[in-house]
Amino acid sequence: MGTPNKLGFRQMAARIRQEIIDGVYLTASVLPPEPVLADKYGASRSLVNRAMQVLAAEGMIRPRQGRGTMVTYIPPMLHSAARYSREARESGAARGAFDAEIRELGLEPQHEIIVERAVPPNDVAEALGLPPGEENALVRRRRLLASGIPVRLNASWFPLSIAKGSDLEAEGPNIRGGVKSALAELGYVQTKATERIHVRPPTEEEADALEISPERTVLDIFHVGKTESGQAVEVTTTVTPAHYLVIEHTFPLN
Repeated sequence: MGTPNKLGFRQMAARIRQEIIDGVYLTASVLPPEPVLADKYGASRSLVNRAMQVLAAEGMIRPRQGRGTMVTYIPPMLHSAARYSREARESGAARGAFDAEIRELGLEPQHEIIVERAVPPNDVAEALGLPPGEENALVRRRRLLASGIPVRLNASWFPLSIAKGSDLEAEGPNIRGGVKSALAELGYVQTKATERIHVRPPTEEEADALEISPERTVLDIFHVGKTESGQAVEVTTTVTPAHYLVIEHTFPLN
């Protein structure tokens, strides 16, 4: 069934974009094939294909070989100090802030985790107060997904003297409240954190892991968590497509 007035590809993209936001096409679902969309909007397949390219460039959809075009729209999540509170991290038996946020959106959080003892990068070693060039840290590398959609790449680093033999070495996503709760159980309650955030293109490896175009931009977050005494016990790096986060920070003004 066609529409009375034919749409240009940008108008078609705007129509489909709004239908995705309105839930006509659900996140993690597969869009109808291009011939079906062409019939719906009274357009040629070439125009539909151009509209799909626009939406893919925005991160609204993602073509997948042999699986059709998946809807990858996720409403931007608020990144603020409030997400690190114990109540937020452990809400509904969540395994950290990410779990709680994704479940709040009605999606299923998934974790792919690799844990190893390793030599930390120099900036991580410096932030943790560790001698550089030594295998003196534990790292939990995680690819975080929402209903099959890659959303973030995290790497959490801890001094090995604190983390060895603890739940932090467990490879499964079995820590209620995430790594901050695990550190608190070990006696290292964090009371202060600093973050450095910048926007950059993804590396080829990051683009592959996040299933995004290398032309997209990502947020790179370098988070350092400290105890009341000022001891740095956690460095977490996060790489995520920029459109998935809204950054909000509150700070004093003199």
